[in-house]
Amino acid sequence: MKRSRNGTQYVVCVANGGYRVSLVVRRLYRVIRDKEADQRGLVRVVDESGEDYLYPKKRFAAIDLPSTLTKKFAAAT
Repeated sequence: MKRSRNGTQYVVCVANGGYRVSLVVRRLYRVIRDKEADQRGLVRVVDESGEDYLYPKKRFAAIDLPSTLTKKFAAAT
């Protein structure tokens, strides 16, 4: 998964089966780097609760955002 210039990465949820309370399809989520999770096919994201949790990578698609958006998203959190 690609990271923006400032190191922040975002993914979009493409499937939320089994996680309907925590994940919303077509919503953007901020990724928190976790090498061990990555090796296990998982991704750590900040979900609807505002906390970071591990989810299967197959539920997300990596996206590239313009740097202006990543700065605005970072300022909003």
